[in-house]
Amino acid sequence: MMKNLMDEKITSKKLFDDRRKFFKLGAATIVANSAVMELMAKEYIPVPSLHYKKATNKNSLELNTFEQITSYNNFYEFTTNKKGVKPLAQNMQTKGWTITIDGLVDHPLTISVDDLIKKYGLEERIYRFRCVEGWAMVVPWVGFELQKLIADASPKKEAKYVKFTAKYDPKIFPDQSRGILATIDYPYVEGLRMDEAMNPLTLLAVGLYGKSLENQNGAPIRLVVPWKYGFKSIKSIDRITFVKEQPLNTWQKENPDEYGFYANVNPHVDHPRWSQKKERVLGHFFKQRTHMFNGYEKEVASMYKNMDLKKNF
Repeated sequence: MMKNLMDEKITSKKLFDDRRKFFKLGAATIVANSAVMELMAKEYIPVPSLHYKKATNKNSLELNTFEQITSYNNFYEFTTNKKGVKPLAQNMQTKGWTITIDGLVDHPLTISVDDLIKKYGLEERIYRFRCVEGWAMVVPWVGFELQKLIADASPKKEAKYVKFTAKYDPKIFPDQSRGILATIDYPYVEGLRMDEAMNPLTLLAVGLYGKSLENQNGAPIRLVVPWKYGFKSIKSIDRITFVKEQPLNTWQKENPDEYGFYANVNPHVDHPRWSQKKERVLGHFFKQRTHMFNGYEKEVASMYKNMDLKKNF
């Protein structure tokens, strides 16, 4: 009975293939094809609202369902209850959202997310996502490479890091309104070394499954760094600042003994309170082994070849 229950949650190969066919269909075909609509209803696949270049899924990764991805979230600004984020986030308004790019750049500016999308275009990236807590998923993100924005901002030569700051608005986020009693110190801050930010894998995501980001997933724009633990992929970004010194990211500030700046997925470096050798993919009963750099070692290992990854965790 357990096997049958889990089989219902795990995406079958046929359903996966049907999904890929689904994304090749035009909007008119979707409306006209009752079989596809039935598939969408069964699996909670949203009607695509974004224009983007579709991924080939060259690694044949098994996607998590839209329901799983949008119903199990870490977003402390709302609540620490993963399943409680979704209902609390529904009233968040993101229309007209802007991002400020500043710091050590030749071209500082404030620009709307809509204009960023128009400027850079969008593509789908199917990435593994690994939380430091030991759970994982596979997500079909839609966005654009961060390096495109960096190139246009034209960082000064002394800019060595990129600092990201999430939106601070106690009227939007319940936990921020609690002041000194809040779960963490806000606004949420993250950072990347310049070469990490420029890596082609680093994405600014504005959607998933072809649809604009759900609020609980970090709408309207978030960072995605697939070889790092999930907390590095900061949600609801408000500001991107180019700086000379390594920024102090939120979790490093909250607990420096447990969370470092780099946060690279590493099965050889355990969290002080649990092992990182294995992970549980949402929808699966059994755990699987964790891959170095979350399976992206070929693309990113060279950036850390002279570093002690146990000390620089």
